[in-house]
Amino acid sequence: MTLFMNACAFLVKVLTLPLHIAEVIGLLSFYKHVFPLIVYKISISYNDKMNDNKRELFRNLDKFYPTKGSLRILEVGCGSGANFEHYPTGCRITCTDPNPHFQKYLKKSMTKNDHLVYDSFIVASGENLKAVEDNSVDVVVCTLVLCSVQDTQNVLQEAKRVLRPGGAFFFLEHVVSDPSSWIYFFQHVLQPFWYYFGDGCDTTRATWKHLEAAGFSDLQLRHIQAPLFFMIKPHIVGYAVK
Repeated sequence: MTLFMNACAFLVKVLTLPLHIAEVIGLLSFYKHVFPLIVYKISISYNDKMNDNKRELFRNLDKFYPTKGSLRILEVGCGSGANFEHYPTGCRITCTDPNPHFQKYLKKSMTKNDHLVYDSFIVASGENLKAVEDNSVDVVVCTLVLCSVQDTQNVLQEAKRVLRPGGAFFFLEHVVSDPSSWIYFFQHVLQPFWYYFGDGCDTTRATWKHLEAAGFSDLQLRHIQAPLFFMIKPHIVGYAVK
């Protein structure tokens, strides 16, 4: 199966070569403008299908309130703000995303979810959160982001840096499937195309291994099968405590 999979993946790479060339010479830069609209539309369906999982996950936010004041949340790769509806009333939210074109759709979510206090939107990647001070937030949220970052370990270390002691990193991510499954086969074969459709998204990452190696004091992690398109059915969900 491995030889067949590699042969199929190579064929797909050949077919996507024009996209690779277009990316190198900058012809795909327009997609940065279009991608936020795609995510905004998809997130409506995703939230509907994953509502119970998100509610169960974010119910744990109550454990990380500071002794005084509001819960301070930093959302890395906030996109269009699809998680806002699940945050408790009065939370202070700082949003970051490397794509500034998300701001239009982010404002729609902010208006809809006026039970929250929005501090700022920072154009920054998860690997470089220098605009956020050390030990300054209670919770970092990262959903459907670690699939497309350049350096997963760096993102996790940045999250640990900005978290106060005892704060938590919340995650919900699609991951690679079991190697014996047909999902695993198609994840690897179709990945070259998926990369361009998902603006750098990688369906073949074993993200749980990075979380286990990141040095958190406690890791609550579950593997689930999400009711989604087969390529992104395998998910991990949970939180890690600094």
